[in-house]
Amino acid sequence: MKKYKILKNSYYDSVTLMSTTVALKKELNFKELVMFMGTDMNKDMIKSVGLFHEQLSSAEPNDLMLAVEMKEENPNWVEEILSRLSAKKSTAKESDKIYKTINQTIDDLNPNIAVISVPGIYAANEAYKALEKNLHVMLFSDNVSVEDEIKLKEIGIQKNLLVMGPDCGTAIINGKGLCFANQIRRGSIGLVAASGTGLQEVSVIIDKFGGGITQAIGVGGRDLSEQVGGRMMLMGIDALEQDELTKVIVLISKPPHQTVLDKILAKLKSIKKPVVLCLLDAKLDEKIKNVYFVSTLTEASIQALKLIGFDTPDLLQVDQEMKSLILNHQKKFSPTQTKVKGLFCGGTLTAESLSILRPILKQIKSNVAKKDYEKMENPLISDGNNLVDLGDDIFTQGKPHPMIEPTIRLERILEEAKNPETAVLLLDFELGIGSYDDPVGVTLETLIEAQNIAKNNGRHLSIVSYVCGTDKDHQGLQNSENRLKEIGVIVAKTNAHAAIIAGELLKEVKK
Repeated sequence: MKKYKILKNSYYDSVTLMSTTVALKKELNFKELVMFMGTDMNKDMIKSVGLFHEQLSSAEPNDLMLAVEMKEENPNWVEEILSRLSAKKSTAKESDKIYKTINQTIDDLNPNIAVISVPGIYAANEAYKALEKNLHVMLFSDNVSVEDEIKLKEIGIQKNLLVMGPDCGTAIINGKGLCFANQIRRGSIGLVAASGTGLQEVSVIIDKFGGGITQAIGVGGRDLSEQVGGRMMLMGIDALEQDELTKVIVLISKPPHQTVLDKILAKLKSIKKPVVLCLLDAKLDEKIKNVYFVSTLTEASIQALKLIGFDTPDLLQVDQEMKSLILNHQKKFSPTQTKVKGLFCGGTLTAESLSILRPILKQIKSNVAKKDYEKMENPLISDGNNLVDLGDDIFTQGKPHPMIEPTIRLERILEEAKNPETAVLLLDFELGIGSYDDPVGVTLETLIEAQNIAKNNGRHLSIVSYVCGTDKDHQGLQNSENRLKEIGVIVAKTNAHAAIIAGELLKEVKK
């Protein structure tokens, strides 16, 4: 049975609603649950999951919409949801003050940056207000028009203010992580990235081997498109060039539009500091003094560390111990097991893995692929060697991102374990600010069940994982890795290393 309710003037931020939906659904034994503020876009999301009813049509943007499909009658369902949402709100410190407008915060706090996370139709307007008040902007919101993005970034350039985003998920400014970020020591390496998990990956490797960050500037995934023209990437390069504390600059992106790449290369010819340029899945023949071109996030980290005097072990090498472990796993595969199934929370980590596994496995498909012949026809259906970004819109419409709520990956893990062609399950786990409190812990039971499913069907399932984080992150890197190793998961040093191990496991398997 399905039930619906509009709660007038009951505002909850989207992160709270997304991060509690799955837990409430399980706790209250609902078949399905959606909780959204009453915007037109959110109404469309509810329609997409089949839970919309006409009585929700009258909801206003400041009203909370509840739609539930119950397994059994529960007359107190609204009260029970509200009591749990209220408990979530009450966990905030009593001293925390809630501000309802940007102007209120300026009067009270004198801030220098605004982080904006509201529905896209309102986001640009809030960003304009922040820039008018001379605040740097981090625009976490997506669904902002290209036209607004260009205008906002032009204003930012004119006023010498950063406009990070829209759809910017990660930044570290003056040592403070914003949105999704890890606890990274301060240092002398500056980053500009059009990729959230790419920025996280490079920063945690730098931290792990003794380096540190001055600033890590996110620009949003669309900044390097032909329309936007790399406006914020170019401004970020200038900012780090002028920053006395920054000794090395690292640029991270998937391949930009050629016109934008030309602008970046022209800019780098005038930069005096060494620059590490990491364009995933791209080739670059042009040689520029003091510019080091690399093709993986791991190589970008190693090169940046080298330039400030830190040596690292070969983070991409499969050493003898690992080779022996791989051989042991290969012996246990049944004849049907020839494929890798990657289930990722990080989009850029998916793309990096695709670039590494492509030449090894020859035939591989992904929902992040740019080449038509590599695109999955339906990311919901497993078919052959697949690398799936579970943060794609097809998975997150009406649901939280898997970095916020990793339990949405659990069902897919079990599906892949039941598939007789699955030999290797490739997973990432992101720690840090914004991410789930214990992404490894909430997944362990499912991984054990997946291993048992394969075993009970005469197969062996190899699980290869990478944990992106530091021991300063509240989830704890070492503890997370140790718990995975205890159940027989192969834990890699970096995301690229994990992809290489997955490739090695299948290298000698007849495909």
